Amino acid sequence: MAGGRSDARRILPRPEPVTPDGTMTPARAGALDARFSLYLDLARACAALAVVVAHFGYFRIFDDAQIARIPDFGREAVIAFFVLSGFVIAYSAEHKNLTAPSYVVARAARLYSVVLPVLALAFILATVVQDVLHVPIDDSYELRRPWLYVPFHLAFLGDAWSFVERPPWLIPYWSLDYEAWYYVLFGVFHFTKGRRRWLAAGAVLAVVGPRLWLLLPVWLSGVALYRLQGRLTFGPALARAGWMLSVVLIGLWGWFDPEPYLRDVANGLWPFAGIRMGSADRVLADYAVMLLVLLNFACARQARFDALPRLARPIRFVAGHTFTLYLSHGIVIGLWQSLLPIERGAAHEILAIGTAIAVVALALNPLTEALQRVLRRAIAAALSLGARGLGMRA
Repeated sequence: MAGGRSDARRILPRPEPVTPDGTMTPARAGALDARFSLYLDLARACAALAVVVAHFGYFRIFDDAQIARIPDFGREAVIAFFVLSGFVIAYSAEHKNLTAPSYVVARAARLYSVVLPVLALAFILATVVQDVLHVPIDDSYELRRPWLYVPFHLAFLGDAWSFVERPPWLIPYWSLDYEAWYYVLFGVFHFTKGRRRWLAAGAVLAVVGPRLWLLLPVWLSGVALYRLQGRLTFGPALARAGWMLSVVLIGLWGWFDPEPYLRDVANGLWPFAGIRMGSADRVLADYAVMLLVLLNFACARQARFDALPRLARPIRFVAGHTFTLYLSHGIVIGLWQSLLPIERGAAHEILAIGTAIAVVALALNPLTEALQRVLRRAIAAALSLGARGLGMRA
């Protein structure tokens, strides 16, 4: 994601002023120091890598012994993305995108700058593999009607109501189907008032359906953490202890893995018999992980990790590629499995596929950055033209 997936160069605010004794001076609500900014970038990078590692197990690149030994934190990473996304979007709306048009431009350009090329690659390459090389592709019905499914996925409707649809090879796309609509809902609440706010919010919720309602609290928890962070003040020693506790608890969560039991409970409580829960069936586990992520982030803000500024360049470099890495790695894995035999668990196989994933993410990033600039101008111009056509002030 999407998730905490935001502008690559600098998604987080400027540092707070720091006094000679190392304490932060009072600042307006929502300001962050440089260490926490870097920490969130590091968390974003680690979450993207965790998703890739999880998919090495899901797609059977790891052998059975490796799958048993290596904890799968893929879903937990997506929940961290959701919390981080809510946090960053709340900051952006308060500090950078102060008007509704600028908010729409920023969010739409960022999403589509990656979604457009990756979605196009997925459909084109999967079609070539199936129709030219005659290698079967899962869910190939989408390839027979790209004129329907490409716009469908561009509208992020894959999890609306009874739909459970994914583009070919793009399993992580489901989280964008949630996050994009959470952007819309946040924008409605932040930039409209009174009756219009509630009517518009109700319309958005009616469009997306109950699965997206379930995970909305996870995303909003990031917004709440941003809004309340100024009130969460405690010393560095206590913060580091709390941070360490959160890490230990996340590790224990992965070790004991209560998620299957909680999924059964969630499915038993699901009141919509005609609608599959889909990716929302882990909602109870997601709420528990959300609390651990909130504890981790809240403590990290106060912990003063002084080593992070010395690692600023590599952290920001990797964090700047997380969106392309998150979304594109499935194409590499799917293409590799379609064209080449895989020796499961072999170190050289894992290294080769991992290298290919990194190369593709690195190659795509300059394209997405350039496309983002183009989309910003195009969307801003379209909004301005529409406003003039309606006799409104742009």
